[in-house]
Amino acid sequence: MKKIAKRAIWVLLALIAILVLVVGGYIAYLQLQYYRIEDGLPLEVISPQESLLQPGATYTAVSCNLGFGAYGPEYSFFMDTGVMADGTPTQGLYGKATSRESVLANTSLALQTLQPLNADFILLQEVDYNSHRSFQVDQREMAIQAFPGYGYTWAENFHSGYLAYPLNDPHGVVNAGLLTLSRYAVSDAVRRSYPIDDNFFLKFTDLDRCFSVMRLPVEGSDRQLVLIHNHMSAYDSGGVIRAQQLELLCQVLEEEYAAGNYVIVGGDFNHALYGTEHAFASEQQFPGWVQSLDDSDLPQHFSFVQADNGFEVPTCRGADIPYTEGVNYTTVVDGFIVSDNLIASAENLDTGFSFSDHNPVLLTFELAA
Repeated sequence: MKKIAKRAIWVLLALIAILVLVVGGYIAYLQLQYYRIEDGLPLEVISPQESLLQPGATYTAVSCNLGFGAYGPEYSFFMDTGVMADGTPTQGLYGKATSRESVLANTSLALQTLQPLNADFILLQEVDYNSHRSFQVDQREMAIQAFPGYGYTWAENFHSGYLAYPLNDPHGVVNAGLLTLSRYAVSDAVRRSYPIDDNFFLKFTDLDRCFSVMRLPVEGSDRQLVLIHNHMSAYDSGGVIRAQQLELLCQVLEEEYAAGNYVIVGGDFNHALYGTEHAFASEQQFPGWVQSLDDSDLPQHFSFVQADNGFEVPTCRGADIPYTEGVNYTTVVDGFIVSDNLIASAENLDTGFSFSDHNPVLLTFELAA
């Protein structure tokens, strides 16, 4: 019996040693794969257009988070958590899309929804290519092909080694970013790196957050339209990192306005905008991830463009459970900031969250003469 017990102990110790080696090796692999993209990286403008913006003319821009093609109404994401009104905790199921076919279907539906808008500028977030979570569907190429006649820039904001969580449905290797399409001439573009959580483990999940800054000449003027494509952090308890990100964004806004430029910021702010944190009925408790942003958080001369239907149509739904209207927590996290030398209005487009956990937002604007 003593020999058997001693052998069992040695087997157990060997298994523990193997586990330590595997876990340690995996952590080392992630660390070796990890890097941050430098701040101020110039971005190439592909297929640049020649038309110049005109003062007094009307233009449109649309922002849409594609959710890497995963988020049909039936989808829930493992990192999203919540609590039902009766106190029942909830958590999403999946680490990647349910199938390649669902990614293709959701991405196609998103692009088909955007095409009839005929927008002059298209801002797309969570656009994947060569990623396990989206079954290697090249969403970037699908979007470029869907909008011929546009120039475009690409800003990478998620690049990771193989993420082996959740264990039952690993997220895998991810390559994703911000795709901005323009019908008008872009003189130059640059990628600005946001601060992120530098916690050893969280840094692998908080993406390489960034915003892209594009400069568009205005005919007959020394002024430019500075179009900023933004995607702020989501999983940031207490909003500490998001506050640092906002500080950087506001600094850029002040500098561009002081230079006399028109400025638009569009995208996914991952904050409840202009007082919409409690705007929509649900059967869930107010979630801990929600932080708020309104005009008081912005520099002088800037404001959010409150959508005409901003308190009727949400742009983001909780993904801790599949979507059912009136059940999930919803709010407005997508939209636009403009400088006061622009005239602008917006509309939230109600898609019923049919292809993403976000609804698109359409901006109509005019450059004041």
